[in-house]
This record gives sequence, structure tokens and C-alpha cells, in this order.
Amino acid sequence: MSLGAFVGVTVYILHILVQIAIIVRVLLRPYREPASRIAWIVVIITIPLLGILAYLLFGETSIGRHRIEKLRDVLQRLSRVNDSDGDDILSSSAAVPQRYAHLFQVGKTINGFGPVGGNRATLMADSNTSIDAIVTDIDAATEHVHLLFYIWLPDNNGCKVVEALKRAASRGVSCRAMADGLGSRTMIDSPHWRSMREAGVHLGKALPIGNPLLRPLHGRIDLRNHRKIVIIDNQITYCGSQNCADPEFRIKAKYAPWVDILIRFEGPIVSQNQYLFASDWEAETGEHLGDLFNLSLPSTAAGFPAQVIGTGPTARNSAMSEVFETLMFAARRELVITTPYYVPNESMQMALCACARRGVETTIVFPARNDSWIVAAASQSYYADLLAAGVHIYEYEGGLLHSKSLTLDGEVTLIGSANMDRRSFELNYENNILFYDQALTVDMRQRQQNYINSSHPVTAEMVDGWVWYHRLWNNTIAMFGPVL
Repeated sequence: MSLGAFVGVTVYILHILVQIAIIVRVLLRPYREPASRIAWIVVIITIPLLGILAYLLFGETSIGRHRIEKLRDVLQRLSRVNDSDGDDILSSSAAVPQRYAHLFQVGKTINGFGPVGGNRATLMADSNTSIDAIVTDIDAATEHVHLLFYIWLPDNNGCKVVEALKRAASRGVSCRAMADGLGSRTMIDSPHWRSMREAGVHLGKALPIGNPLLRPLHGRIDLRNHRKIVIIDNQITYCGSQNCADPEFRIKAKYAPWVDILIRFEGPIVSQNQYLFASDWEAETGEHLGDLFNLSLPSTAAGFPAQVIGTGPTARNSAMSEVFETLMFAARRELVITTPYYVPNESMQMALCACARRGVETTIVFPARNDSWIVAAASQSYYADLLAAGVHIYEYEGGLLHSKSLTLDGEVTLIGSANMDRRSFELNYENNILFYDQALTVDMRQRQQNYINSSHPVTAEMVDGWVWYHRLWNNTIAMFGPVL
């Protein structure tokens, strides 16, 4: 055998051994659905070099061993701070009807946050009103302001918040602002970020990218902090889909306006969001915020029970999808969902179909034009089965419907940052609030109805009328959903 042939055979054998080793790794990884394992194995076998590289970069949900250990230490320290307080602010009892108690029990198994009573809230009218309300509350702050956004843009609304933080810092208010290292990179790299630091605002980058070539050695580059949290004086918090940006969303202007939803909360629920912010802040900056939980808490006068649900790659696997599915199975009369991104796992798709089949009026609203062509195609692949089960599908025409909301039987609402896709289930850090209140759920249901009134219905005849290559494209993209 010539030297060239020997080298060729050796390289081929090494390639096969590496391929087998990666396939074994796929099979041994915990918390992976069979469909996901199969999809990755097919990719690795059919396009070996690219498939192996893709798996090493994106195949495993890891933010890095050091970061995981650091976050665990932070959570243990914060738990001790909370346990030492005479009143457990994270899991005190609340008046939840027995028929809904199991919904909040699922949430408690994720973070240890039980439902807390005595909360009040207001649904914001629109994106600009939301930002103006946040600015007004920052201007009235006397103790501290904490903000965390996935996307923070240096546009009109983004700069309004920047200036409000600078004003607050100048009068002695302790201000901490954190933004995701990828989603908010234009703000982080702008003069506005530096001007906040110079004004005395404490800044943090969530999951910083660093050197893109070296970043994969420290965990997946596409695991992001997708949360949107605002806390003021331990008295007020905001939760919803609203990023710190104009609805025109100039980085993707052709899909504008971005249509978001946000609720302003007062009450003990604020401390649960505070805990979530503190865990992210301490993990990234090292600054301990345990003293925040010794501050005076909001009044626990008559109000509704609510619970923060914070998920992510370091929480229980697929915790967010469990929450969605539990709510679907709990519906008895009506279930209405709005989400921009729908790439469900098999159990969620079955749960939504089962909801409609047992006679629940089941409605889901998507944007007519999606900023992600991959998600749009994957979502449409599920339309036929949903419609056959009796689910009503609408596509919103008034812009990119970015609102993430779920209302259940006119009494229970889930609102927050989580989409109904695998990124929110397994990869992103998300924050949501689940609450039981008929009056506020009526407001939420009316907002959802406004979306429906600005949408067109999707019918089985429309889906059946798609040309064969449209269906082929959708189904092909959806087939790779487990590896996206």
C-alpha cells in the first residue's frame, strides 16, 4: 500500500471513529427527546463534517460548567436569604381556587415560587404607553431601579429609558440595568451605554459573547437571556413581551409595528421578580443583592394571587412546555393563545389538539408575516392537524404580533416572555407570571379579541389549497425542528 493510500485509509477510519463517537454522545445525552436524537443522528450521518460541527456548536444545551456552578451558588445564597426572613416571600400561601391549585403547583416545582396573594395590576394600552409608564415610575423611584431586557435599542423609547435611569442615578437612586449580550448589542456598543455608566448606573451584560471563535468553548453562543423585567423600589414590576424599543423596531422595520403586551404589577409578586433579577445579576456581575429582600414589602391588601415562573437551560428541562401543557389540559370552556413563534414538541401539539377535541373553544393567533421564515414554515406545518382537531387559527394583519399570552376559562392568565417554541422550552432564560383574577383576565381576553378582530381566519380549505411544494417546504423545515 502506498503512503498516500495509507494516509487516506487512516483519515477515513479516524473520520468514522469520530462520527461514531459523536453519535454515541447524542445517544447518551440526558433530557433529549427521541425525535431530537434521531434528527441529529440523521444530520451527522448524511452530512458528516458539517453535521459534527453543527452538533458541537448547537447540539447540546450548555452554558458552560463554570457558569452553571456560579448560578447554583447564587441561587443557594438567595434561598438562604429568603429562608432567614420571617415571612417566606417566595412561597407564602394565597387564595387560589382548588380547581386551579395544580396549575400553580407545577410552577412552584420550577423555581420554588408559590402563589402569593394581595396583588394588583394594570394592563398597558400599547408599547409606547408601556415605555412611558416605565419612565414615569423610574422618575418617581426613591430606592432602586432594576431592568433586564433581551432587546434594548438606542431608538426613541430605548433612549427615554436611558435618560430616566440617568436622572434617577443623579438623585441617588441605586440603578442596575442589564441587557442580553447578543439581543442588545447595538445599545451596549453605543455611546448611550457609556453615558449611563458615567452617570452612575450599574450595568451588566447577560451572557456576553466575547470572542465569537472562543465562545463555543464556554457554552452555546445562541443560549440567550430572553427575559424582560422591570422592578422599582420593590413596589412595582412589569411583565410581558415588551422589549425596550419602539414598536417600529427599526432593525426589522419591514415587519413593523411590533405588537406587544405588558402588565404593571404591584404587590408581593414584585419580590419574586426581584429574586429572578437578582439571580441573573449576581451570576453575571458577582454583586450580592440579598439585602434587597429586607426592604419593606408592598401592602398585602385585597388582591389576586400570582406566581412568577422563571425558566431556562439551568432550570428543569422543558419546564416551560410543561406549564403550557398543564394549562391546556386544565381548560374546560375556553382557551385563547397568542404567540409569534409556534414550533411545539409532540406532546404540546397533542395537548392543544386534545383541548379542542374535548369541546373547549380553542383559539390560537399568529402573526400573518413572521420575521423568521424558518419558524413561519415550521408553524404552518402544524396547521392541518390543529384545524382537523377543531382549533381556530387566526393570522394577525396589523404588524408582527409579538404578544405572548394565554387566557383560560376567563379566569386565569399567563403572560411573559416565553414563546411556544423549542428555544423558549430549552434554550432561553424566560420570565412569566401566572395569575388568577377574573377582572384582569377579562381585560386580557378583550385585548386578545382585538387581535382576532384584526386577523384573518385560517381555514382547512386554505391549507388544503397550498401547492405541493409549499407543503413540502413547511414539512421539511418542521422535520428539523428538533435540531433548531
